Amino acid sequence: MPRPTLDNCLAEMPLIAILRGLPATDAVPVVQTLFDAGFRVAEVPLNRPGALDSIANLSSEFGKKMMIGAGTVLTKEDVANVASAGGNIIISPNFDADVAREAKDRGLYYCPGIQTPTEGFAALKHGADALKLFPAEAIAPKVVQAMRAVLPTDVTLVPVGSVGPHNMPDYWASGATGFGLGLNLYQPGKAIEDIRQDASAFADLMRSIMARGANV
Repeated sequence: MPRPTLDNCLAEMPLIAILRGLPATDAVPVVQTLFDAGFRVAEVPLNRPGALDSIANLSSEFGKKMMIGAGTVLTKEDVANVASAGGNIIISPNFDADVAREAKDRGLYYCPGIQTPTEGFAALKHGADALKLFPAEAIAPKVVQAMRAVLPTDVTLVPVGSVGPHNMPDYWASGATGFGLGLNLYQPGKAIEDIRQDASAFADLMRSIMARGANV
């Protein structure tokens, strides 16, 4: 079975689970819970111990049906480590040409953080597959709408940072095409049943937003 594509995963469920501090021993049950709720993309940020072990476990278990990768990827050495662990998507808080080049040379998806059209166009020029709007607190829905008007119409825009039920509908209506969910979805030590409830609530909300009609 071929690995899933980023476009297909986000078309099915436009939510990215950000699993900061996910222990390798908890990785599979946590992501199984998210998968059952409908999530198809999961990232484990590298700025916590054991992240690569978690990515390796998840890639082995879910790599044929989900996008599994790393967040907070800052160097080309990070990219190489994620590739060795079996990850297939590189997510960063910033755009870096060296990271972009390494990701594309290794056949990985690349999603850098940007805040302006200038950063966005530079990232796309270097092969970015999606743009992470980060931190979303500094990018109001009206700004997303303005960026959508000048960026390529098919580019994936993913607000990340303080995203929740209070602002997801407005971002979507303004042209966002996905969301990254962190602490309001997962924290180390959070009970599986609580993760299940929150993941299902976010997935149901996302389906409801999508059902209301296409974004701009």
